[in-house]
Amino acid sequence: MRTDIFRFDLPANLIANYPAEPRDSARLLHILSDGTLKDKVVADLDTLLRPDDVLIFNDTKVIPARLYGKRGLAQVELTLFKQENLSDWTTLIKNARRLKTGDQIDFTDDFSAEVIKKNETGSVLVRFNKSGADLMGALHQVGTMPLPPYIKRERGGCQSDKADYQTIYARHEGAVAAPTAGLHFTEGLFRRLDQKGIERLFLTLHVGGGTFLPVKVADTDHHQMHAEYGVLSSEVAVKINAAKQAGRRIITVGTTSLRLLETATDETGIVHPFCGDTRIFITPGYRFKIVDAMFTNFHLSESTLFMLVCAFAGIDRMKAAYAHAIQKQYRFFSYGDACLIEKPTD
Repeated sequence: MRTDIFRFDLPANLIANYPAEPRDSARLLHILSDGTLKDKVVADLDTLLRPDDVLIFNDTKVIPARLYGKRGLAQVELTLFKQENLSDWTTLIKNARRLKTGDQIDFTDDFSAEVIKKNETGSVLVRFNKSGADLMGALHQVGTMPLPPYIKRERGGCQSDKADYQTIYARHEGAVAAPTAGLHFTEGLFRRLDQKGIERLFLTLHVGGGTFLPVKVADTDHHQMHAEYGVLSSEVAVKINAAKQAGRRIITVGTTSLRLLETATDETGIVHPFCGDTRIFITPGYRFKIVDAMFTNFHLSESTLFMLVCAFAGIDRMKAAYAHAIQKQYRFFSYGDACLIEKPTD
């Protein structure tokens, strides 16, 4: 499928540089199963859902994955991409072509990384001089939140991003990008969802740096999807299967939750426990096995995430929804507004 099918023009002023305050005051475009569009706010979500709905959240926790260091006198900006073991990470490094295998990047007097391998894709494998909990401790000392490049910040970012770029239910450290749909939820909204009887279940998918990478090939068949590590417990699988058997709707919060849930579901619609990497790449023509609706942000043109929502609701329907959002001045991307998309009935 041609990548340019998923292209749309977005005015730069609609890219959100800061989140709505409070979080659930962000706007929400409700895309009904018949294609009708309704302008709401996230705080309305409990009124838009059914009492027996099940919401699936991704409880990954973003680590301070952007580091500023030096190789000799040269400044180096490094962003963690994917963890390979307790001390090795695949990374994205600005001006990586200047680096050579064996080069050392110093972040502090006792915290450094060695260049192990430069990959053909442009990423760089590095080995830190700390591992496990010690490495995480060092990241929390000197790292900054890995905001995507379209969010404009001075070097080092804003102090507020440490809280803003993290869901209130983040639990398991390992993500290098936020599951941004979840950023809209507040304790107050959770209470209202609970009062209505809407069930909340959690899985974990450590969002990788591939989220930042555009699709660079002309045909989606040639795109190599990045791997992300995920865990879906047997307890959660049992609860989702029981809910589905009872005719309840399964609604994922974010594309990350959806990707892991679809990975863990077999062709008969049964969810199984899962622990490992997923490279699932969802484009139009994919048959969704378990998800009935999704809550998600507005995504980048020609991105794998926009392709996913087009697969879920249809290309024409999603392009019409995005055109409506642009005309109504919705805010886009990680800190922007949200959609509630119901699976089409036609």
